[in-house]
Amino acid sequence: MMERRVSLAMQDPCGAAASTREEDHVGPPCDIGRAFLSGLGLRNAMESEKFFLGIDGGGTRTTAWLADERGRVVARAIAGPSNPLKVGFNGCEREILRATRRALQKARVAPGLSPARRGNKKNAALKGGATRRSIEAVVVGLAGVDRPRVHARVLRWLRKSIPAQNYLLTSDAAIALHTAIGKTPGIIVISGTGSIAYARDETGNVLRSGGWGAAFDDAGSGFNLGRRAIVAALHDYDGRGRPTILGKQICRVLRLRDITQIILKPLTALDIAALFPLVLRAAGRGDRVAQLALDMAGDELTELARALVKRLGLRRRAFTVVCAGGVFNASARIRKTFSSSIRMWAPRARVILLRKQPVEGAIALARELADV
Repeated sequence: MMERRVSLAMQDPCGAAASTREEDHVGPPCDIGRAFLSGLGLRNAMESEKFFLGIDGGGTRTTAWLADERGRVVARAIAGPSNPLKVGFNGCEREILRATRRALQKARVAPGLSPARRGNKKNAALKGGATRRSIEAVVVGLAGVDRPRVHARVLRWLRKSIPAQNYLLTSDAAIALHTAIGKTPGIIVISGTGSIAYARDETGNVLRSGGWGAAFDDAGSGFNLGRRAIVAALHDYDGRGRPTILGKQICRVLRLRDITQIILKPLTALDIAALFPLVLRAAGRGDRVAQLALDMAGDELTELARALVKRLGLRRRAFTVVCAGGVFNASARIRKTFSSSIRMWAPRARVILLRKQPVEGAIALARELADV
């Protein structure tokens, strides 16, 4: 079997020149992959029907879709967060496998084994009524994998763990951008638990802005807004900040006697990001502190896009900026601030909200990977 490769041009996070990585591999699944199948309770068979697995992994959840040769989605599944920089490699691998298992079980699909095992009559009927099928391509869009060492480790594990003919591991931003505008040049700004922006130029090269983690960045993200809510509540308690209802809301949700007890809570980045809806609720009730926090988030997300516009020289040109992620979806105020700021600075920019699921881009890339 000939090996087929797909290359993605990525900018080095430390500012080095763009390099090209091989991200696709064709070959038989190994023993680990067979063990994965045994966990499904399905036996393997020679392939007669091709399927495509798309996975979107982020800091909040992991979504897996399985599509058939005609492009129909036959199964959808969700698992927990899988950003390896936030949940570690073990957590990342566990949730990707969990989402994959659920999707395959729903569709009653078992990927085919290596050619040496094909033609075995005992495998002609899969356990549980599943028919003879194979995964032609797996595309995973995963937050955090633009770090070369992270990418190499996750891709190596992916090849060993999920039997398929073709593999592509790329960023969650890449599949979201593909979902929104296909192969055309453009910019995507994602704000969910964390935040990041990506741009793709006419030659397919990819640049990034932001996304340097909760400790140093994630501007305009759910985490950042949750953290701001806590800071505002503590400043209100001290008398060195504006009055806000955020303190009472946080205490109610976290079951605190008063806001000062929050320093004793072992809150994770996900826990802090989960306070973002409280900011929305307070802003809706006229809380000026919460409203200013949303406006500031919109401005910070604009800066992510502006940095890429400058580097690509797009300010006077027509281009598309895509907004994606839970923060953009939940807050009309942030969307308005972001859109107006972008258009004021780059008048020919078209700002759109990604209303489709980013995983749709993973399915489309999987089909392209297999030349379907």
